Parts: sequence; structure tokens; C-alpha cells
Amino acid sequence: MREGHSLTRNFVVLVLVALATVLGVVLSPGAAGAQETTPKNAPNIDTKSWILTDEDSGRVLASKNPDARVAPGSTTKIMVALVALDEDVNLDDEVTVSENAASYAGYIYSNVGLYPYDRVSVRELMEAALIPSGTDAVYALCEYLGGGSVQSCIQKMNQKARDLNLKNTHYDNPAGIDSPDDYTSARDLAIIARAAMKYPFFARTVATRDASITTESTLNRTIDFSNTNLLLNTYPPATGIKTGTTPDGGASLVSSAESGDESYIAVVLDAPTDPVRFGGSEQLLEYGFGSFDRRALVNEDKVYDTVTLPYRRDESRDLVAASDALGLVGPGTDVKRQVKVGDTPPEASKGDKMGEVDLFIDGQKVKSVPLVLREGYDGASFWDHVQYITVSAFQATWNFFDKRM
Repeated sequence: MREGHSLTRNFVVLVLVALATVLGVVLSPGAAGAQETTPKNAPNIDTKSWILTDEDSGRVLASKNPDARVAPGSTTKIMVALVALDEDVNLDDEVTVSENAASYAGYIYSNVGLYPYDRVSVRELMEAALIPSGTDAVYALCEYLGGGSVQSCIQKMNQKARDLNLKNTHYDNPAGIDSPDDYTSARDLAIIARAAMKYPFFARTVATRDASITTESTLNRTIDFSNTNLLLNTYPPATGIKTGTTPDGGASLVSSAESGDESYIAVVLDAPTDPVRFGGSEQLLEYGFGSFDRRALVNEDKVYDTVTLPYRRDESRDLVAASDALGLVGPGTDVKRQVKVGDTPPEASKGDKMGEVDLFIDGQKVKSVPLVLREGYDGASFWDHVQYITVSAFQATWNFFDKRM
């Protein structure tokens, strides 16, 4: 009997270990990608991976293979712009286009037609890289950011990816030209795009349909161009962001849209055709507007806790939220609030912070709102101290004899 039980137990252990191994492979972020729980009524986009996020909080609302590694194509140029803006570069700095950067103008890569030794401002290089996806422009910008070295710029891009805690992003070049060492994921791109959209210049640029730049050289020219993101022309709520197309990565799009107090970022990667890239992105954004509402989930002036005043057991003060905290509520949304209160000071004034209420949606912390005193209080008087100590001593004595009895 003991031997039989031992064999059975060992068999069960082996099965559990095997199951855990399989699950580890399936759920680990990598080439295959991790699965997200997606509402049943979310769109079914015929593409390798996609994601829809709330631009305000970064919360994932729906996805398919969000961690699958995909060739990024020209969506890479979002990261180059983010590096520039995070470094607070002078947008009016003038850059001389190198022969190397100008070599990307031609029939192979998307470009704006820069010539060697053209002089263009940083502002115009960013516009030319983001709006028509100029590869020549992004190489000139990257050389500027790297102090003349493209590799130094790429190192900054990869460092920024680490700073953002991106698990499935690595850059080999600044334009997204196909390379085994050049990859990203839908989740990572949504994070990059959200960070970039916080800069007004970036947000204005990626929302621009048509623009032009002026080069200064022996041959001064005005170069006109249009945005490759066709959603700006066909979908009124669209606000950006960037296309990407390569043989390895297919047709991709990072898009954003805003209506009322709702804004979303969608990423569609490796779509088979342009209609799937643009149409699928519109479906995801429309799913956000149609399925979610932004509501006050923490309410200003609402009481979330009370504190007992020092040395006064019979006196307390209400703690109220200092402001509203808005959050998206949709299918199956799980909302939780966690109240944290610190030590009570001897005296405090109305409006003093005493703690905070954290708002969690679907397990993700999205807001933290200070809890403040609705009404202040003075320090305890001498008689308050005497009464508190006397009552405490009486209670301790009573408890001692009560236990003995």
C-alpha cells in the first residue's frame, strides 16, 4: 500500500511539474507572446498582435498577443522623437544633413528627399520623420542626438527602452529597417506612444495632416509632405500617431483618438493589408468609445475614513478626498479603493493631508488621491492628557482583574 501511494504521489508531482513548465512557456513574454484576458465583445482583428489602452492611465483594455515580438518598422521613429524630447533639445537648433543620412533618400526607403549638406532645424527633422516617415530625416536627427554617431543615438534609444521597463523592445537602427536585433511589441509601443504624447509638440506633430519644411543650402528648397496615417483623413476622433511598414513586420499602425473626456491608444502590428491596418485600428478605437465610460470613482469631499484625535477618544475628524479620480468603467470592470492613513499629528488644520486613497481598476493602480481633513483641530489640553491617562489606567486595571476572575 505504501509503495502504491508513493508511486501515485510521484506521478502527480511529475504531471504538475510538466504542466507548470508548459504554462511557463505559454505565459512567458517572448517570441510567442503572452495572452491577455479580452472581453468577448472586443473586435476580432486579423493581425498578429494588437492592443487597446486607455491613454490617461495606460491601462490595457483589450489585446491579442500583446507581447509578441514584431519588426517595428517606422514606428521606431516614435522612440527617436521621445529621446529627443526627454533630452529637452532645442527645436530651433540647425542640423547639417550628412552624406550618410542623405543616402537614405531614394526609391528603397520612405524619405523626404534631403540632400547632403542641407541645413534643417531639429523641429523640421522631427516633423519630416514623424509625418511622412522620412528615413533620411530620422538618420539626420539621430546623428544630431548621438553627437554625430548613429550608434550613440541607438544606445540612447535602448536605454530609454530599459528606463520604460519594456520587456520586448530592442533597436538596431533608428528607422526600423528589418534586422534580427530590431523588434518591439504591441504593449511596448503603447507605452512608448503614451510617453511621447505627453509632449505637446509631439502630439501636435503627429496630428498634422500636411506640412512642409525649408532647407537651407546652395539650393534652398521647400519640401511639402502629407501624413502616412490615413486615419487622420477618414476618422474624425483620430489624433495621431505613426505608421510602420516592412517586409518582416507587415503593415503596422500606432494610433490614438480622443472624444470628450476619453482618449485611447491602439496598436496593430503585422497586418496583412492596409485596410486591416487602418480599419482594424478604427474598430479598436470605436470599441473603446462604445464600451467604456469615464466616471468619478473617487469623489471629491466624500468621507473615506476618520481619525481619532490624539488624547481624545471621543473626538474624531473626517478624512475626505481632495479631488475626484476618474477611471474607465466597462465590461467586467473590477474597481477597488484602498485607504491608507498615516500617524495623526498633535494638531492640524483643515485641508492638511492625512493619508490617501488608491484607486485600482482590474488590479492596476491608476490613481492616488490625497485624503485631507474636513475640519482642523487644536492640540490636546492639559486636562485632555490627564483624562486620557486616567481612563487608560482604569481600563488597564479593569482588564487585569477581569482576566483574573
